[in-house]
Parts: sequence; structure tokens; C-alpha cells
Amino acid sequence: MTTISQQLAHEINASSQQVIAATKLLDEGATVPFIARYRKEVTGGLDDTQLRLLEQRLGYLRELNERREFILSTIKDQGKLSDSLALDIANAASKTELEDLYLPYKPKRRTKGQIAIEAGLEPLADALFTNAQLVPEIEAAKYFNTEAKITDEKSALEGAKFILMERFAEDAKLLAKLRQHLQQNGFIESKLIAGKEKEAAKYQDYFDHTEVLSKVPSHRALAMLRARNEGFIQLNINPDPQSDVPHDVCSSMIAQHFKLDINNNANSAWLQTVVQWTWKVKLALHLENEFLASMREKAETAAIDVFAKNLKDLLMAAPAGAKTTLGLDPGLRTGVKVALVDKTGKLLATNTIFPHQPQNLWEKSLRTLSQMCREHKVELIAIGNGTASRETDKLAAELIKAEPDLKMSKIVVSEAGASVYSASEFAANEFPNLDVSLRGAVSIARRLQDPLAELVKIEPKSIGVGQYQHDVSQSQLGQSLVAVVEDCVNAVGVDVNMASVPLLTRVSGLNKTLAQNIVKYRDEHGIFASRTELKKVERLGPKAFEQAAGFLRINQGKDPLDRSAVHPEAYEVVKKMAKQSAIEITDLIGNSEQLKALNPADFTSETFGLPTVKDIISELDKPGRDPRPEFKTATFKEGVEKVSDLKPGMILEGVVSNVANFGAFVDVGVHQDGLVHISAITNKFISDPREVVKAGDIVKVKVVEVDAARNRISFTMRLNDEIQHTTADSSNTTKRHQPKQVAQHAKVKKEPVNAAFGNAFADAFAKAKGKK
Repeated sequence: MTTISQQLAHEINASSQQVIAATKLLDEGATVPFIARYRKEVTGGLDDTQLRLLEQRLGYLRELNERREFILSTIKDQGKLSDSLALDIANAASKTELEDLYLPYKPKRRTKGQIAIEAGLEPLADALFTNAQLVPEIEAAKYFNTEAKITDEKSALEGAKFILMERFAEDAKLLAKLRQHLQQNGFIESKLIAGKEKEAAKYQDYFDHTEVLSKVPSHRALAMLRARNEGFIQLNINPDPQSDVPHDVCSSMIAQHFKLDINNNANSAWLQTVVQWTWKVKLALHLENEFLASMREKAETAAIDVFAKNLKDLLMAAPAGAKTTLGLDPGLRTGVKVALVDKTGKLLATNTIFPHQPQNLWEKSLRTLSQMCREHKVELIAIGNGTASRETDKLAAELIKAEPDLKMSKIVVSEAGASVYSASEFAANEFPNLDVSLRGAVSIARRLQDPLAELVKIEPKSIGVGQYQHDVSQSQLGQSLVAVVEDCVNAVGVDVNMASVPLLTRVSGLNKTLAQNIVKYRDEHGIFASRTELKKVERLGPKAFEQAAGFLRINQGKDPLDRSAVHPEAYEVVKKMAKQSAIEITDLIGNSEQLKALNPADFTSETFGLPTVKDIISELDKPGRDPRPEFKTATFKEGVEKVSDLKPGMILEGVVSNVANFGAFVDVGVHQDGLVHISAITNKFISDPREVVKAGDIVKVKVVEVDAARNRISFTMRLNDEIQHTTADSSNTTKRHQPKQVAQHAKVKKEPVNAAFGNAFADAFAKAKGKK
């Protein structure tokens, strides 16, 4: 039997020794960020991606082994555990394979087959199974049993049939063969349920749809499953689409597996019936449900991966930095909510202005904002991208013109999740006397200064950068997103004297209680002067300190190393470097020339190997460096403020707001994101849009098609594409526009370039973007 460490080593492309070492650290309570950064010698340099996969799969394989032991024990207690069965169970690599082997021995409700065995019909079943020359009716007459109500040939043969059906359906090797066939040759078919045409309009791509089961992309799988759950379509798996009687192939496989002679023999017709019933009654629906469940599981995994990658891109977006910022949460009837925060994110002032309809107090609003900006010397203006965003953007432009000395800049930022933060317990504790709507403006201002620090306050699932996020396992989604947030926070590092409780909670080794205790200590004793002072925090013991210290920064502390990512346990190494260089540590930090002259091998020991020493030197060269990119902004085109302003052929600048497996959504400032289909992202073939773009990227797009009635926009990033005007069909009186090259590319892939127009995800995403 392959051990857990051997299997994990194969899966993460590492050695068993590396896996064993990493597993020991995880079992001892070490976090993935800590192990990846500060225990490279122990694990042989496993990175955070490998460690996350190891952590996830370790749990599954341990559960598998527990189940394996239980099954072995149960079958042994029944006195039915043969050496070959024990070997098969020991070698089972998945829960499905294991349960197949357990099926014949699993306690179950009294079945028709069991009743037939109790009536003495098992010898009849065995005889007809092994001897094709027997005449079923003649043989059945030998097994009448009045007490069991077996009084004629028909009832005897029925009982024998159920015995064989159950025996066939519980054969693990047969199940494996059938699964393999369906996996390799099966097609999924979706059909519209009669009378549901209008209600199911957004699922029209699946009214009569067939494709290879093994190649269904996650977004289509989830769309079909959602349509089925909503009662609009039927789904089934066709095992042999080339055949007029597709299910015969599976019946034939059953006969071949048991070496049944079902041609021109006395009991051929009866055996054929048994085989067909085994497939149709016992196995077809079971395997269909299993494959649909497997399709859902794979699609969910892919969708969760999409969400996780988008969330990481959003969290790791470039921060504007420590600048006094004016946050504007746009609105029409309810007004524009205003919040002004200082360089540290501290709230200085709030207001509500009504520049837009119906009040139209434009000049008064400008005066109010001008006064606030002059008084506090505002440097940045953050504008939420919700309702009235472009109108508010115009107001900000006039404000900048009116106050040229302040040299302010305006940026439209995503307000996804701002309302969730506003109504959260944390926001209520932070601003108990502030109106909920004004809290949203504070969040908008702060997320421009530092997206990571602000977005960690929001439940990751509420940030809304996912693909079918409500259709997937919420527990798995939550675990995956929490891991992403944890990795991002620890990659950047946290200023312990500035960080909020939610931000500190995501630091390696800390939890909500410890984070609250750190803030409480800070409030009572003032700022932390050193990392070692963290040991005075209530309940923050040696283990938590070990895990967290390297990721916590003391930027105005006594020890210059406290503002770096060098772990306190390695300070002695730095002292040796400074001593060998004959300079002070403060003079060594940032001294590239002196650091390059050091030989890392001179500072290795049993505790600190070459990888850690090299990391220390790299960190000293650029202490506390931020791995996030340089801050940039997109410029939305003047006069293009709503979907109806868009015209085919326009070239616009926008921000990638979300990336799905089938393409990227781009915000060009019209309150509705447009789709760049995967085939329109670049001139070369790509299998994943993330090969070219990620959330937060600033890109240029050309308008391909606009459907104002349904608020749908199609873009291309292939700016040289010729926009082809085609005649609309009878169901649409508007002209359709499609780039010729994109259409050809899509045809090869058998997926229309504007597939999202008929895709449920586009609708779901549009709704999500319309909500604050």
C-alpha cells in the first residue's frame, strides 16, 4: 500500500522526507505562511502552493485511511475478509473505490435479492448463471416454496433475477469498468422542459445541448446544474451517442465482465433480461447521479479556484499609500456620502451632499467639498463605482479644477462588499455613532489607501469576484478564501501599531482573541516599541510569538530589524554579518554593496541553512519591501457614462474587475462590466484568461457588441479586429456586431464569442454588480 507521505509526495512533486517534515510542522500547529518562509531547511524549500495542497490533501487521505481501517475491521468481523479483498482495500486510492469494495458487505435494508436467498433461490440463480444450457422454466420448477410464496416458475425466476442483479451491481471491478467507459465516452445531454421557454431564457444555450462529459468546463457545468435545480432543463448521461440504443453498450459490458453466454442458448433470453435490468434498474441512475455529482465537484473546485485567484489579485492590488483621502460613496436620491480620512486611515470628517437629481445642489456640494479638502489638505479622492459613479466622477473633476494648489487625484474604486462592512459588528464597534451609509464611504477611502488592510474586514465571500459562488460548497469556498487572505496578509506583513483586529487576525499564529488582546494592549500602553514586547500581550505565548513575529512590523521601534521580515530568532545571524563587515546593523541594512560581498555559507549553522541566510540577506537589502505592484489608475472616457453611450468600434480604457474561465470582465465606467471572451483576449490561443490578464489590470478594449436592453456588453482586447456587421435574426431587431477574427476563433472552439450573453453567469454577475 502506498503510504500517505508517498502519495502526497507524488501529488505535490516533492520527496517523502519533505512531506513528512511538513506534516510534522502542520501537526504541531505551524501555519503555511510560517513554514513556507521560515522553515525552508526543514521542508527542503516547499513553497506555499505546495504546502496548501499538502494541507488540504492530508485531511482527505487521513479520512480515507480511517475509513479503510473501519471497513477492514467490519468485513473481518463478518468472517468474509479474504487475502485478495484485503489487498484490494489496502490499495484503494479513493473513497469511491473503497466504498465499491465495501458495498457487498455493507449492512443494508432487506432487499428483494436477500428475500429470494432466504426463500432458497440462490442455488437456482447460481445454476442459471453458470450453465447456459439450462431451460429456466424447467429449472425453476425445482425451487417452489409455499411458505415463501414461491408457487410458480415466474416468481422463482423473479427471485433468481434479483439475486444476480444485486450480485452484479455490487461487483467493484465491473463498476470500475463502467465508470471508465462513461468517463472516456460519455456525453452529457441537456433538454428544455416543455413550457419553460420564457422563464428559462437565460439558459437558452442549454435547451438542446450535448457535449463530451469529460470536457465540460466548470462555468457550463454549474450553469446546467443550476438550470436543472431551478426546474428548467433535464440532464442525462448518454453512454454511447453513436448508437441507436445507447444503453446496450453498458449491458454488453456487464455480460462480458461475467463471461455470460447470451447468444442462442436455452437461458440466453433470461440472462439478457437480468443483464439489462442490472444496468437500467441498478446501475444507470446510480452512475448518472455519481457522474453528475463528480461533475459538480470538479466544477466547484474550478469555480473556487477562480474566486481564490481573483481575490488574491484584488487583495494584492497596488496601494495608493499613506495619503489624506476623501471617500465618496455615490448616490442619487439619498445623496453622496462623504468621508475624509487622514494618512493613517483615521476618520476626520463626514458629510452628505446632494449634487445630483432630484435635488441638483451641484454648486453647494462643490463648496462643501472644497472647504473639506482645503482644511485637511486632501491628496486623493476615492469614488465608489456604484450608482451615480460617473456623475460623481464629474463632480470630483470640477473639484480638482477648483483647487489646483492641492494637486489632488481622483480614482474610481470598487465598492464591492462596502455595504457588508458598513453593517458588520466590527464597523459598529469602530464607528458606533456613525450612520451605516457613511461607514461605506470610510471603507471606500481606506481601500484606496490600502486595499488589503481594508478588504480583510469583509467576509471574503462578500467581495463578489467569484464565478457561481452561491452554487458551490460554501464551507470549501470559505476555507479556500481564508487561506488566500492569510497568504496575502503574511506576504505583505502587518504594522502592529496600525493594524486593525481583522488584519491582525489573519497573521500567522494569531486568532481573533489574540488580535483583540494586541489592540487592547496597544490602547492601554501605547505603541509597541519592539517585537519582544508582544510577549507581554495576554495569552500570546511562545508558540504564537514564533509563528507571528516575523510577519509583524514595528516601524518606529528601537531595533531596526523589527521593521523587516527577518525573524527575531535569526537576529543573531544579522549581528554576525554586521560584525564580519565591521559596521553597525543600521549601516548594513540597505547597503547593497556590502551585502553582496557577504558569503552566505559563512553564516549557516544547524539551525539556519543556506536558503534562510540568503533570504535574510535579500531582506536586509530591501527591508520590509512590499510585494504589491506600483499604483496605477485607469482613465474612463469622457461622455461615456452608461451602456447606451457605447458604440461598436469604440476603444476604451478600463479595469479588469473579474476573471472567469471563459473570459475577463472589464469595467469601463458605464455601471455594467463587459465581457472579453477568452478568444478575444489575445491573438494567440490560450486555455486560461489569467495567462494574459488578472483582476485589477488596466487594459484597453474595443466595443464589439452592445445589448442595452439586457445590459450586456461584449469587448475585444484585439484592437485590430475588424468589427463585422451582420443582419439580425427574426428574434432581434437590432444589428449585431462581431469581430470577424474572433468569430472564426470561437467557431473552432465550438463556443460562441458572445456565449456569456446566453450564460447564467453573466446575469448573476450583472445582479451582483448592481448591489452595494
